[in-house]
Amino acid sequence: MTDYESLGSRIRRLRRMAGLSQEALARPDLSPSYVSLLEADKRVPSMEVIAQLAERLGCDASYLSGSLAKHDAVDLELELRYAQLALRNGDAEAALTGFTELRNRLSAAEHYDLLFSVDLGIAQCLEHKGNLEDAALRYETLHRQRVTEGRGAVDQLGLVMSLCRCYRELGNLSHAIGVAEKALAEANDLPPSVEYLELLSTLIGIYTERGDLHRAGFLASQAIGRAAIVTDRRALGGAYWNASVILHRQGRSNEALTLITKAVAIYAEGDDERALARVRNAYATVLLQTEDANPEAAKALLEQSAVTLRAVGSSIDVAYVETAIGRADVMLGQPESAIQHAERALDLLGPEHRLESARVQLVLAAAHLLRDDHEAVQTAYERGALLLEASEAGRQAAFAWSELAEILEKCGESERAVWAYRQGMRLMGHRSSLISVARPDLERN
Repeated sequence: MTDYESLGSRIRRLRRMAGLSQEALARPDLSPSYVSLLEADKRVPSMEVIAQLAERLGCDASYLSGSLAKHDAVDLELELRYAQLALRNGDAEAALTGFTELRNRLSAAEHYDLLFSVDLGIAQCLEHKGNLEDAALRYETLHRQRVTEGRGAVDQLGLVMSLCRCYRELGNLSHAIGVAEKALAEANDLPPSVEYLELLSTLIGIYTERGDLHRAGFLASQAIGRAAIVTDRRALGGAYWNASVILHRQGRSNEALTLITKAVAIYAEGDDERALARVRNAYATVLLQTEDANPEAAKALLEQSAVTLRAVGSSIDVAYVETAIGRADVMLGQPESAIQHAERALDLLGPEHRLESARVQLVLAAAHLLRDDHEAVQTAYERGALLLEASEAGRQAAFAWSELAEILEKCGESERAVWAYRQGMRLMGHRSSLISVARPDLERN
């Protein structure tokens, strides 16, 4: 908090905010070297000097010298803690009200650090409520602010992770990767930290979504190695979690099951109910697609997680578990229930969550197929494939187009089936063949 910040740090921060150099702040009565010594806390200024500096920096001399009313500082800190607690308990609306009311009472000059914490809380509330674009803008502003202040790379990792998480859900995978790679490169030579591993895990997930499983796998092996050095067990659990997702996407579900089981055991040791529920969702997802798939057990786990996430999770968390339950219902031959869960997921996601909405559409398509509603199947598949393509998840989109092609072929719509196959092949990198170039008459026929 600013109230416990050293005098030199306050002078340096306020000078930078005012856009002044040390020489400009020193003029006309002080020397730049003296200002430098003050900012390094190597000199104790007189009250007269403090008054001069305060006037040039646009703040009260009492603030600069640190003599703020202690009880006011304690009250503000307490309000911040209450808002943060409400957010941790899943009440984003109450937390947002608390953060907003507190922000209206703060000034940038006198409550700088507290104001940063409040603005970060507001961004987290917006993300929790599913307002991803507004949340991303606020995270971007806070990140730029930290860069301007010259904060170290480690200090920025948490903000970058939140920002990348929003970009991932919005379907802007390339930008998320660029931001994460830059932040990790800047912190790469530093000792591994929990924050570094959490951002690395986020990046692994984004590469997996985009279909770059080779890069994701390489980073996952790095994450497990670095996590073994860090004493935080949750970091190791996150590394196992991400590695299991990659193995699962590669079709190595039995190996994935081994790692995700380890992750669940590690998260069960802690007290973060939301994180434990989310990793159980991942475990259930693997159970649905192993060689000996067990949709009954998976659905039981998912329903258990759903109870927790409805209480303390975000709207995105709940949408994810609703989608997974719908997938289990499809495998159990219960299309009506699957459709209900998928539609609830779409309502929670809204228009901003393109990537997860695409996956919900594929669950809907599978459910409608069980009902022999081929028109609804085609509509859902097309929407899902287009959303995946717009989200840069080309590999997933290609599979969706291929599945649609198979449905169209079974329905006797051969021309549209060929068109859907071509959409999938295009996303997998296929271009016009040598045959079509050599014999253009084949294309006409």
